[in-house]
Amino acid sequence: MAKGKDVRVIVILECTCCCARNGVNKESPGISRYITQKNRHNTPSRLELRKFCRYCHRHTIHGEIKK
Repeated sequence: MAKGKDVRVIVILECTCCCARNGVNKESPGISRYITQKNRHNTPSRLELRKFCRYCHRHTIHGEIKK
């Protein structure tokens, strides 16, 4: 009945601007992360969404990272 792999998986989205800034400046307050779900059949590639980053104070691209 049930398949081995679930179709919907939980993914973590991380701000790409904060990641680049953290390598240079260690005084950064943090990295913006969101938790969401994606359908593995419809989006097999990595997910990228424009979300609000509270550390950059603007909308930036958040990309999927490994758990």
